[in-house]
Amino acid sequence: MQSRVLCLGGGAGGPAVRRVRLLLRQVLGGGAAAARSGRLEIRALHGSGDTVTIGDVSFKLKTPKNPELVPQNYMTDSLAQSVVHHLRWIMQKDLLGQDVFLIGPPGPLRRSIAMQYLELTKREVEYIALSRDTTETDLKQRREIRDGSAFYLDQCAVRAATEGRILVLEGLEKAERNVLPVLNNLLENREMQLEDGRFLMSAERYDKLLQDHTKSELDSWKIVRVSEDFRVIALGLPVPKYSGNPLDPPLRSRFQARDVYHLPFKDHLQLLYSIGSNISTERISQLLSFATTLCSQESSTLGLPDFPLDSLSAAVQILDSFPMMSVQHVIDRLYPYNVFLGKEGRTAVKDALKRFELQDSESHLLPRRITKVESVHRNKPFKADVTVQIGEKEVTFQVPAGTGLLKKHTRSDTFVRTSSHNQLLAEMMQSHMVKDMCLIGGKGCGKTVIAKEFADMLGYNIEPIMLYQDMTARDLLQQRYTLPNGDTAWRPSPLVTAALEGKLVILDGIHRINPGTLAVLQRLIHDRELTLYDGTRLLREDRYQNLKEELQISDEKLQERSIFPIHPSFRIVVLAEPPVIGSSTQQWLGPEFLTLFLFHNVRSLSKSEEIEVIKEMIPNVPSVAVEQLLSLTHKLRETNDATAQSLASSLSTRQLLRICRRLSQHPDENLYYAVNKACLSRFLPNLARSALHKNLQDSCIERSPDDVKKLEEKDYTCEINNGILKIGSVTMPIYNSTEKMKVPDVLFYENAQHMMVMEDMLKDFLLGEHLLLVGNQGVGKNKIVDRFLHLLNRPREYLQLHRDTTVQSLTLQPSVKDGLIIYEDSPLVKAVKFGHILVIDEADKAPTNVTCVLKTLVESGEMVLSDGRRIVANHAHVEGRENVIVIHPDFRMIVLANRPGFPFLGNDFFGTLGDIFSCHAVDNPKPQSELAMLRQYGPDVPEPILQKLVAAFGELRTLADQGIINYPYSTREVVNIVKHLQKFPTEGLANVVRNVFDFDSYNNEMREILISTLHKYGIPIGAKPTNVQLAKELPLPDHKFMGYWKVDQPGNARQKLLCPTETQKIDVKGPVYLNIQGFPLERHEARSLSFTEELAFWTLPLGEVNLVCDVTVTKEEEAENVLYVTTCNPVSLYFMNVSSKSGYFVDLYDLFPRTVGNVWQPFVTVALLGNPLKGQVVLHEEESNVVLLLDTNNGALRRLLLLPDAQESPKRTSWWSSKEEMSNYKMCREFSHKNWLVFYKEAGNRLIVLDVLEGQTHTISLPINLKSVFLVAEDRWLLVENETNQKFLLTKRAHVEAEDSAVCQLYALSEEPADMGFGLTTVSELCVPHAVSSDQLSSENLSAAVGQKISSPNRIFSDEHNYATIVIGFPDLLSPSEVYSWKRNSSLSGKRASPSDPFYYGARRKTGAAKQTNCVTLLASNQIVRILAPGDVPLKDIYPKDVTPPQAAGYLEVTDLNSKKIKYIAIPRSQSLSPYTSWLSKISDADALLAPLGKVGLVSVDMGGGVRLWETGLDSLQQSLQDWRNMIGQEDGRPVQITIQRDSGLDVSSPKHGKVDPDNMPHVGGNTWAGGTGGRDTAGLGGKGGPYRLDAGHRVYQISQAEKDAVPEEVKRAAREMGEKAFKQRLKEIQMSEYDASTYERFSGAVRRQVQSLRIILDNLQAKGKERQWLRHQAVGELDDAKIIDGLTGEKAIYKRRGELEPQPGSPQQKPKRLRLVVDVSGSMYRFNGVDGRLERSMEAVCMVMEAFENYEHKFKYDIVGHSGDGFDIALVGSDKVPKNNKQRLEILKIMHAHAQFCMSGDHTLEGTEHAIREIAKEEADEYFVIVLSDANLERYGIQPSRFAQVLTTNAQVNAFAIFIGSLGNQADRLQRTLPAGRSFIAMDTKEIPQILQQIFTSTMLSSA
Repeated sequence: MQSRVLCLGGGAGGPAVRRVRLLLRQVLGGGAAAARSGRLEIRALHGSGDTVTIGDVSFKLKTPKNPELVPQNYMTDSLAQSVVHHLRWIMQKDLLGQDVFLIGPPGPLRRSIAMQYLELTKREVEYIALSRDTTETDLKQRREIRDGSAFYLDQCAVRAATEGRILVLEGLEKAERNVLPVLNNLLENREMQLEDGRFLMSAERYDKLLQDHTKSELDSWKIVRVSEDFRVIALGLPVPKYSGNPLDPPLRSRFQARDVYHLPFKDHLQLLYSIGSNISTERISQLLSFATTLCSQESSTLGLPDFPLDSLSAAVQILDSFPMMSVQHVIDRLYPYNVFLGKEGRTAVKDALKRFELQDSESHLLPRRITKVESVHRNKPFKADVTVQIGEKEVTFQVPAGTGLLKKHTRSDTFVRTSSHNQLLAEMMQSHMVKDMCLIGGKGCGKTVIAKEFADMLGYNIEPIMLYQDMTARDLLQQRYTLPNGDTAWRPSPLVTAALEGKLVILDGIHRINPGTLAVLQRLIHDRELTLYDGTRLLREDRYQNLKEELQISDEKLQERSIFPIHPSFRIVVLAEPPVIGSSTQQWLGPEFLTLFLFHNVRSLSKSEEIEVIKEMIPNVPSVAVEQLLSLTHKLRETNDATAQSLASSLSTRQLLRICRRLSQHPDENLYYAVNKACLSRFLPNLARSALHKNLQDSCIERSPDDVKKLEEKDYTCEINNGILKIGSVTMPIYNSTEKMKVPDVLFYENAQHMMVMEDMLKDFLLGEHLLLVGNQGVGKNKIVDRFLHLLNRPREYLQLHRDTTVQSLTLQPSVKDGLIIYEDSPLVKAVKFGHILVIDEADKAPTNVTCVLKTLVESGEMVLSDGRRIVANHAHVEGRENVIVIHPDFRMIVLANRPGFPFLGNDFFGTLGDIFSCHAVDNPKPQSELAMLRQYGPDVPEPILQKLVAAFGELRTLADQGIINYPYSTREVVNIVKHLQKFPTEGLANVVRNVFDFDSYNNEMREILISTLHKYGIPIGAKPTNVQLAKELPLPDHKFMGYWKVDQPGNARQKLLCPTETQKIDVKGPVYLNIQGFPLERHEARSLSFTEELAFWTLPLGEVNLVCDVTVTKEEEAENVLYVTTCNPVSLYFMNVSSKSGYFVDLYDLFPRTVGNVWQPFVTVALLGNPLKGQVVLHEEESNVVLLLDTNNGALRRLLLLPDAQESPKRTSWWSSKEEMSNYKMCREFSHKNWLVFYKEAGNRLIVLDVLEGQTHTISLPINLKSVFLVAEDRWLLVENETNQKFLLTKRAHVEAEDSAVCQLYALSEEPADMGFGLTTVSELCVPHAVSSDQLSSENLSAAVGQKISSPNRIFSDEHNYATIVIGFPDLLSPSEVYSWKRNSSLSGKRASPSDPFYYGARRKTGAAKQTNCVTLLASNQIVRILAPGDVPLKDIYPKDVTPPQAAGYLEVTDLNSKKIKYIAIPRSQSLSPYTSWLSKISDADALLAPLGKVGLVSVDMGGGVRLWETGLDSLQQSLQDWRNMIGQEDGRPVQITIQRDSGLDVSSPKHGKVDPDNMPHVGGNTWAGGTGGRDTAGLGGKGGPYRLDAGHRVYQISQAEKDAVPEEVKRAAREMGEKAFKQRLKEIQMSEYDASTYERFSGAVRRQVQSLRIILDNLQAKGKERQWLRHQAVGELDDAKIIDGLTGEKAIYKRRGELEPQPGSPQQKPKRLRLVVDVSGSMYRFNGVDGRLERSMEAVCMVMEAFENYEHKFKYDIVGHSGDGFDIALVGSDKVPKNNKQRLEILKIMHAHAQFCMSGDHTLEGTEHAIREIAKEEADEYFVIVLSDANLERYGIQPSRFAQVLTTNAQVNAFAIFIGSLGNQADRLQRTLPAGRSFIAMDTKEIPQILQQIFTSTMLSSA
């Protein structure tokens, strides 16, 4: 035995010998048996120099010069055989003088073997952990400044070489490629040239030289000897398998490699048995078998990261204290497979668990909670006894404790213990016993709070460190700074000081940091040792004590040698967000990381726990609201839909608490708004927004109309009364600020919307929140904030972020002054110090990893600055610490950011940090607010112009939200337009708006949308002031004096005809409440490009068979004109404010059922009542005489029964006797605004006067039978007798009293012709007036009409023989009245024979006049207007010979008695016409109806529901024309004074293609080259007379417009022909016929806009992906702030520059996104194509996909498959054979069409979808999309919607969407209700399909691209 014992003689003291003896007894346990089994032994022999022998290899020890550098305590008590083998091999290499490379899987094993060897051979170590930040200076020499001069300090490699130490390089795969070759020569020849001029030379050569030269000579030559004991031990991972840089071949060849794999199974098992004596050996071996399985080759091919075998000992240690605990649970901590593995991976792990019987069973328990924590007072400081309840038992164990006092009571005001938290804390205690830990959990689930609570329980001080992406190893460990005298020094980072002081370090956001940087911490975490940049070494407590004992030195001495102990209670807790499963980039949890920690998954709270937390924290919050809120949140969290998940992440626990805090303060607030605000729903992509709304509805969170009303009516003003600010309903005292100049003061015009935002902000501000304002550009975010701070009187600090913002620049600006480095506080630090408000602008422009620093500041109120100072939140942490800044209690942050996503393409600030702030979406002001604001900007700008601007921009913003246009136009742009108009009022609006829209003038699609939108709102962009197209005026024939109307005084008795009246009460039935539905109006201003009489037009949503019966408008006295239109078949009433954007409609179908044939065709007229019955209308059905009173405000409908006997039922005429005409009832409504109406029956003999207010009817019986009744005045009515057309005048009192019955007198009117001499006027020629005015012309108008100055009562009317007739003196004077007429050349009724359009007017009625005469008198403008059928119009006079008259619904005939002119204005033909032509012709002669609008306007409604507003009065037309011309602006025409036009002075010859320049130089002018700019006759851009545009990629020189106009006609024609020729040539190249080309154009043209906008988005994405990054350590570029001191010392590589970032070593290749479009090509598509064009739309969608993704094949691989009755997998486009040109694309469209035409019927939507999803997931790709286009008749084939929903979500990796094409009935809606939100779309109008596709692409692909 003795020979085997290794005795350490020499310098070693007693204890060491004892230790080694023990150790060997354990290693070689069995005496001779060991020798026989071939074990290796380690021997040490006495002698002059001590020897260590391993097996048969011996090594002579030397006494180390610096014994403190020899590793301590690495030899364990029992060495495994495999380790001894490794040590023997290293010793062999050492004797050979070779450098070794230990390669193997991640874990501490390789390092500990190297250290064990060094401990054994007593060698000093120089250790360096390489990271991606290691530079050559870290290896060779670094400069430092001492006493003002720079000199070099040797670094590890040089020190090791000269002192004969061993250099341990760990992590070679982490170093950047060009760093390690520095060592090549040192490794090979032991030579190296140093920066300070010295030269390292190998020992042999040096010794040779010494034979010839003296040492001093060699020193003067600066030659230094490399010790012969210098060796390098490199530790690295094998790099294809693990990620990192592969070894450089020259470097690799200089090392000898040894594979250090995990310990062999037997050795490992032995080791674990020795640790876990309380556990059954069987369980340990199962555990180890399981772990080894996961490290096998097979599992790594499955993509499972290696199991961290080295952590097993920690696990067994936990199990040893808790033998009853579940093993599976412990495995979870070592290998949290649920967090980072996909589905396949998880199943593989679970199978392995099953295999080794490790799955949980009933008997295995989990820890429940911590029952008590006590500090241990005995000889163990910094320990605590923790008792944990597990099952029914309690187990007590010891853990490290902090330096502070333990927290005694478990209650806390900031932490609510829930059962899951209790369990988590108990588990953390267990892990804390053995190892550092990592908490993984989503945003805002309470990781930080739990870590803090944990620290408090154990009396730890916390050191929070926020990690960010470009954090370097230096930031983690040590940073340089300058001393006051200018010397450079190193300052330890918070992590290092925490290690020395025994704090708990919280590393927050480890998922962000680069894995290469993290490498420097591995040794600290595994071994608790650390070597810093300045050579300081931190040792584990026991190693330090050991060293002290062995060397017998005091602490001070060791500290002089810069060796410090790490405090025994130092621990690290790491917080991280879960890795994104399946993503190639964010997989931070790799095999290397797994070895470092024990992992705990922090799940978000369960619903009951969350309610408990909320109720504890906020006691007075309304519980209903909490219940709803949480049901919504958990619903979102539980789905596996990506969109819902992303919504759930913005409703984290933290955000819910914030919502509840607000609700408790403002209980009247609506949850709906709170949730929308928290999710920023205003800026969510459309898909996500619809998903959110659907989920809100399902959770019964809705906004009630009352709330909306309340919000609108609320008073939003702000006022300041004696130091208290009140905004809306919130008050706050004003701040007293000393720094007045920092309080912003800004021009701000108040408007309701911005006040709402400010009130909201103030609410949150009072709750102590930091605010985040998100919005588009130019919506006034900065203005609102500045105004807000101005009102609060708060000083502001302002930070503008940008792409290059770094963490350092956020906090401090370093600068150098007199050789000293000085830090200047950034606004952030100043705001924190002095309690100002920090406004951070454009937060989304900075990289998110930079802005993350704000999180610790907001969350924990702590932050470490780069100059070593530290910001802390509460005063308690301050005492006794210097360099501390306390956060001022008034400090707040307000962050402004643009909305996430396209087109801002900023970083998603909201996504990463949104839940720390209280978010406010700032939107463009609503129209009213915006108008109010613009009025203040432009007080002199006419109101209509402001309204037009607001409306047009409002529409553009909606388009931007829908994704039709990319740029969101904002208030800022409108304000600029208004400011310009205010300053230069003569410039036309049309020109000024170009200041905004010229940006888009080169994008044709965009331009079309813009121009059509601007035109729609009447902004005449592009119009010329000369474009006036008013109707042609024809002269009016002279007026003739026709004779007199006399009131007959019958007989000498002068008896008057008295008409008896009787009065009755009305019966009222009802009310019934009808539904009033709103619909949007697409109102288009008509005067966009040219000026006409037409003002505006829009279309009512009529059904195809709806007929318009009656039109009327509220009387002109009212400010707002409301238009009412009744229709029949089915009967309904439409009404809308003429100037508003929406209309309403009431369906009366139930009251008037539709009837068959023409038995009964209801005809409904409408009369509008006035105050106090405003908004109520009377509807009258003429055949059945039904009178209804409808209140349009609330939908109440009552039926008025006028006379019992008048209720004749229409059924009297049975259908066969319908030949005879029935007489109808009529309603006279001239005075309906006075609330009375008159009803009569044609050919009846009584008048019924209905007084609506008093609820009475007065029936007047007459001696005559009536034909028609005109109410010419309130008390005088003109009656026309049936058959004879004899006229009567009925006078009555204005107000009929009941008792006074005989009040109505009837006078006969006789019409006496002027002179009896010529053609006697016989009675039979008496005609019925079409319309009689109920008021008189003003005397000016009367005088102008008759041509003599006259003032008298008068009436004006019109009939079929006369354009107009004026009766002077009628009806007020009983003396004879003069009659003047303007006669027609031919009467209207005579022309019936030649209708202009035989189809529409061919079905002529046999008898009877039309029911509507369409004649209107406009007294104010002295005009009579009627609508004529085209056949009644003298078309030859209006249109020139060669012009064919347009198709018109009718013509407005305007007879103007002032100018004595007639105009005919065509009413454009309606788009659709009802098929019931005969019924139509009964309503009106022309296809339109007319009503007066206001005093001078008209409104016409054609039969297709097209409403048009007209303006015919001369004066108003002139005024409007003037305004219109002002809007266009005049300056186009006149030359401005200093214009110098360069005229080329050349004539244009004939066009040609021009020569092609071989060098493609830019050519300007010269008539020679093709592809030039600004020339003549050759193909190019911007020239004149060339045949087509040819872009050779040069700057364009425009020829002036005038010169372009001067191009002669024949040249233009030649240019056109040449253009066509080139087009045909192109077709020939791809062999496409012209017919094919036009066919293809039909599909392609329809989606050109969407293709364009998709391609723009794809381009931008590509650009964003290529954005350059900062490359550090460059020799040229911009100075890197972090290296400013290195610059002082004179280093070279201190610059940074932008460059393409190399992908991270080992990061997977970027794979393309994979898209599959599944289109329905079944027979039903072809069949219903005629109805709604669904097949063509699908073809357009396919065309769009093919065109949009052309040339992006590397990013998006797409294919298109069809499904039909023939099968579910009909390949149309394969992903490898995508069509390249239009011909190939057309082929595919043709195949689709043909297939749909000829396939079998049947439906394979389900199978097709399922197959597509299954197949696509098999391919390698970044993301998968499946889009299914189908028509919704699934039910017909018996397919359940729920089944379809299931299919769509079968695979979580595949984003599947369904688009249903408009279906029969409401199938599609029913479907959508059952399908998951945001996954299904209904395209009722097939035009929406391309739009929907675009939405899907933008909202999903962009989120991840």
